[in-house]
Amino acid sequence: MHELEFPTTEQLLPELAEYVGIPSNSRSASSETMREAAGWLANQLSFANGRIVETAGFPVVRADWLEAPGAPTVLIYGHYDVQPTGSLDEWDSEPYTLTVDGDIARGRGVTDDKGPVFIVLKMAQAFMAQRGGLPLNVKFLLEGEEEIGSPNLPRYVREHAEELAVDLVISADGAQWRPTEPSLSIASKGLVTLDVVVTGAHRDLHSGRFGGTVANPVHALSAILASLHDDTGRVAVDGFYDGVSELSDERRAEIDAVWFDEEEYRDSVGSPALFGEAGYSTLQRLWERPTLEINGVSGGGKYTVIPHVATGNISCRLVGMQDPGQVADAITRHIADLDLPGVEVEVNVDRGGVPAYRIDADHPAIRAATAALNHVYPGEDVLLAVIAGTLPPTTMFEEVLGAKTIFFSFSTADENLHAPNEFLRLRRISEGMRAWEKLWILLAEHLVPAGEQTDAIGVA
Repeated sequence: MHELEFPTTEQLLPELAEYVGIPSNSRSASSETMREAAGWLANQLSFANGRIVETAGFPVVRADWLEAPGAPTVLIYGHYDVQPTGSLDEWDSEPYTLTVDGDIARGRGVTDDKGPVFIVLKMAQAFMAQRGGLPLNVKFLLEGEEEIGSPNLPRYVREHAEELAVDLVISADGAQWRPTEPSLSIASKGLVTLDVVVTGAHRDLHSGRFGGTVANPVHALSAILASLHDDTGRVAVDGFYDGVSELSDERRAEIDAVWFDEEEYRDSVGSPALFGEAGYSTLQRLWERPTLEINGVSGGGKYTVIPHVATGNISCRLVGMQDPGQVADAITRHIADLDLPGVEVEVNVDRGGVPAYRIDADHPAIRAATAALNHVYPGEDVLLAVIAGTLPPTTMFEEVLGAKTIFFSFSTADENLHAPNEFLRLRRISEGMRAWEKLWILLAEHLVPAGEQTDAIGVA
């Protein structure tokens, strides 16, 4: 069977520019703007009855093509919302104007997640136009709240679990590790976030008239935050590491076999030195160790007052069997046990904690995805990596639908996701379409419906 013929990247860019041009920032965009982005996707999915479906928040986009009897059924997941632009002064071009700059296209959302979703849509449209159908049954679920933690997706999926039943979820979200080699992610870290609010007096106080007579919330907050780690970088909270297994010698060796230049990494982030939990390499910490990070501190300012309140923002990335609720409880207990005279301390845990996710490296879908990448990148080894960030829907899909998720994105981790000057490598568009085509064909041939065991998957 001949491979599909795809439009050139140049031919596709005007449509991608339309999509990127919709400022669908889920933190601040209007409902009308978010609906415009959803409508754009629904129109692209007209071949599969693409439609906008309401949720308690921004709508999801649903579509179904179920005309391949006996073939497996997959759910394609992605999102149409984007992060805020940040400071416009740091952008080299208008964030919502797709700008081609040599071998990249720049614009907010182009690599997270509009470009990767666009690739799937164009590949599916080519199947319909040239073959009259798809090689397997496909359902689409594209949400508009991923960048704010998918607060309404779990309820939607639970209420529509029967309608969404599939054999496998394929996420167009989740970047590849680096641009120098093809990669698949077999795990992602979990997440729990919280705020620590320290309150002293009932109002800000003049630091001359009242200094030395009342507790300073910023000082108390600093003591709290400093107590969360020991001098070696280990989290100093009793119970934090519950559910974390020690790295086996075999896993350490697997990670150590991955090419990783620590000095290059240090230079890339502009840090004077690397630092983290002792006893592990940088890559071991990135892929297999949990973290507790202080993301923000606020209170007072450069003027002569004692602030009456100070706030610290904390996020924890989780691994293994760590439970988000138990981690939050452990931190809350740790803070409650500190001796902090003169202030009141409140810990506010954000809803929507996410456990870590992992799929077996020998899962049939991982083998199929590896073969698809080998087809597009012949002679190159496919790296099995770990996403150090969090993709909230994965564990929910497994819990509610009983289906594993594979990450098959043609975004790359260095493309300024969430940062100014976000970009997508133009070559990824054609490479991605060819890889998705091969993946669907391999899954249609080898993925047995209802989760039964499969034969080995290879490139035909």
